[in-house]
Amino acid sequence: MAKKNKYEDLSNRVIGLVGEKENITFFTHCVTRLRLTVKDKSLVNVKEIEKIEGVIGCQWVGDQFQIIIGQAVSDVYKLICQKTGLAEEDTVSDDVKKESFSLKKGLSDIFTNIAACIVPLLPIMIGVGMIKVIILVGQSLGWISMDSPTSIVINFVADAGFYFFPVFIGATASRKFGANIAISMLLGAMLIHPTFISMVAQGTPMSVFGLTIKAGNYANAVFPSILAIYVLSKLEKVLNKYTPEILRSICVPLFSILIMIPITFCFIAPLGANIGVVLSAIINFIYVNFGGFGVAVFACLQPIMVLTGMHVAMVPYGLQSFQTYGFLPNVIGTLINNFNQGAASLAVALKTKDKSLKSTAISAATTAIIAGVSEPAMYGINLRLKKPFYLILAGNFIGALVGGLLKVYVYIMGAGTNGLFAFPAYLEGGASNVLYAILACVVGFVATFLLVYFSYKEEIN
Repeated sequence: MAKKNKYEDLSNRVIGLVGEKENITFFTHCVTRLRLTVKDKSLVNVKEIEKIEGVIGCQWVGDQFQIIIGQAVSDVYKLICQKTGLAEEDTVSDDVKKESFSLKKGLSDIFTNIAACIVPLLPIMIGVGMIKVIILVGQSLGWISMDSPTSIVINFVADAGFYFFPVFIGATASRKFGANIAISMLLGAMLIHPTFISMVAQGTPMSVFGLTIKAGNYANAVFPSILAIYVLSKLEKVLNKYTPEILRSICVPLFSILIMIPITFCFIAPLGANIGVVLSAIINFIYVNFGGFGVAVFACLQPIMVLTGMHVAMVPYGLQSFQTYGFLPNVIGTLINNFNQGAASLAVALKTKDKSLKSTAISAATTAIIAGVSEPAMYGINLRLKKPFYLILAGNFIGALVGGLLKVYVYIMGAGTNGLFAFPAYLEGGASNVLYAILACVVGFVATFLLVYFSYKEEIN
C-alpha cells in the first residue's frame, strides 16, 4: 500500500510541475524514463521535480523532457494516464508554440522522433545481438557447428529480430504519431511480404493503380516505415474528420490501406533507395578523384545511410567494384563505423551513473564490437543521446582516412561479419593490409571513445 501511495503522490505532483495536462503534447515512456514534450518549456519546474520522492533525476534532451524513474516507470506512467485522461498511445495536441527553425533544431527533432520509435525495440535488438555474439564466438572456437539443427534455428530467430524491423517499427511509430497500430504494422509487413520479395529478386515488373512500383529490399530498413506511418497518421485524421461516424469503423481502415499502398510502395519506400543511389555515385566520384578522402567521406556518412536504409543502395556499387578491381576500398568504413558505435556506447557506459543506461550501453557495445551488430548501440544509445552520434561521424572520418591513405582493401564481399572476426577478409591483400585495417580501426575507436568520453555530460543528480 505504501508503494502505491508513493506512486500516486509522484504522479500527482509531476503533472502539476510540468504545467498541467494542457501543456503536454506528447507523453510516453521507455525502460526507465517518462518522456514528454510540452507547449511551453518555461512552465516545467525542473528543480521541484528532482525533489519528488521516487524521481532519480530529470533532463532536457532536445525538445523532449525526460524524468528518470527506474523500473517502476510503467506503473507511474499508467497512473498518470489514468488520472489525467491522457491516451497511452496517442499525442494529445498539435497546438504547440512555434519556434524559429534552425538546422540544429531540425536534426534534433528528426533524431528525437526516430529514437522514440526505436527505444521500445531495444530488448529485441540487444537480445538477438547477444545471441549473434555467442554463436559467432562459439563457431569461431569450434564449440558450435554452423550446420547443427539448434544453430540453424537460433540463427534464423536472431535474424528475424532485424529482418522484421519494418513490422516492429509499425507498432512503435504508431504510438509516436498517433496512427492505428494494426494498419501501421500492416504497412511494415507489406514491405517484406514473400511475394513482394520474390518479385523483386526475379526482377518482375510491378504496379498498383497504374503507378509503377520501384523494386527494393526493405528488410531491416527503418526510415521507410517511420515515414509511412507518419503520413498514415495525417491521413487518418483527415478521414476521421470527413467520414460519418456510423461509417468510420469500416471506411477509415479501408481507405487508409488503399491510399497508403501506392503512397508507400511508389513514393515513400523508394525515397531512401533513390537518395542512396545518388549518394553512392557521389561517394564513388570522390573516391576515384580523391582516394583516401573518399573512403573517409563514406565512413562519415555510413551511420546516416544505415539510419535511413540507404546503405542497401551501395550493394550495386560493391558488386561493380569487385567485378572491375577484385576488391572493395570502402568496406573498411563500415567496419570502422561498427567499432566506433561500440566505442561511443562504451564511453557512455563508463561515464553514466544511470545503472539501466550503463547495462544497456555495455551490452550494445559488446554486440557492435564483437558481432558487428551496430543497431543496439546506434539506436539505443548514440542516436538516443544525439551528441555521441554526431561525434561518431568525426571518429569514422579519422579512422577511415587512415585506412584510405594506407589503401586498405577487402577482398571478400559479404564476409559474414563487420565485427572483430571480419579481419580475415583482408588477408588476401597481405599481412600489411590486415595490419593497416587493424590500425585504422584502432585509430577510429580511440578517437571516438575520447571524443564521447570527454564530452558526455549527464544532467542528473
